[in-house]
Amino acid sequence: MRRTRLCDILGIDYPILQGGMLWLATAELAAAVSKAGALGIISPLAGMERHGDPAENLERQLSIARHLTEKPFGVNIPLDLEYSGTLIDVVLTKRVNIVVTAAGDPRHYSTLLHQEGIRILHVISSVRQAEIAESCGVDAVIAQGIEAAGHHGFDELPLFSLIPQVADSVTVPVIAAGGIVDSRGVVAAISLGAQGVQLGASPRASLSLMKIAKAIALFDGHEFVTPDHVQEIAVPAIAHRMVLDPQARFSGATAEGIVEEILKTIPVPT
Repeated sequence: MRRTRLCDILGIDYPILQGGMLWLATAELAAAVSKAGALGIISPLAGMERHGDPAENLERQLSIARHLTEKPFGVNIPLDLEYSGTLIDVVLTKRVNIVVTAAGDPRHYSTLLHQEGIRILHVISSVRQAEIAESCGVDAVIAQGIEAAGHHGFDELPLFSLIPQVADSVTVPVIAAGGIVDSRGVVAAISLGAQGVQLGASPRASLSLMKIAKAIALFDGHEFVTPDHVQEIAVPAIAHRMVLDPQARFSGATAEGIVEEILKTIPVPT
């Protein structure tokens, strides 16, 4: 699979983003994805204690991510959070390079972020929202279908109906999000006009993140995925998914053990 314009804009090798899952997208997960050549995204709330300070938590997550990787990564900031402005201040102070904004009007902070050289990706769910975002100067839009988790627009359009409508209406790159869990979904999204895809949570979120590794291998023209490559992506993803799964926590299972079982299903070269 060829590089797309999105890769050049974000400085990544593969047109794949890890979703900024509110409680799961920690620095460790984002760094693992970024090290593999995709774009990891940090959530300011991930890894935070119940009554913690989101701004302090974000600063801590940024420090961890920068310790783990020199590759590009971003921060997800839902604009409907009452403290979104405080999180923007952290992003500016800590000189984050890429910000994903969602659930609000991109006109509030786009000019300020661009003045500091920050790339902006805004989540949209309709053509009208995409056109408004483009008029604000965002660098790309994330077209989120009804299949996605998180906030949805009033239109509630399926992703594969939304992609071509948005791609025909704006000139900035379109990133497809919602229900994409394997390389077939990636190829379909690109064929419909997307310049990249975002993979995040699903009923089997850990497997979705593991399939990033498989998609990357296909982009590189390799038939097989090495176990080391899969483990680098899948172990952090599964570990964080288990945090929210009481049954998994108390079953005695480990992320490493789950990945070991999954690896048995993946073909290896002879």
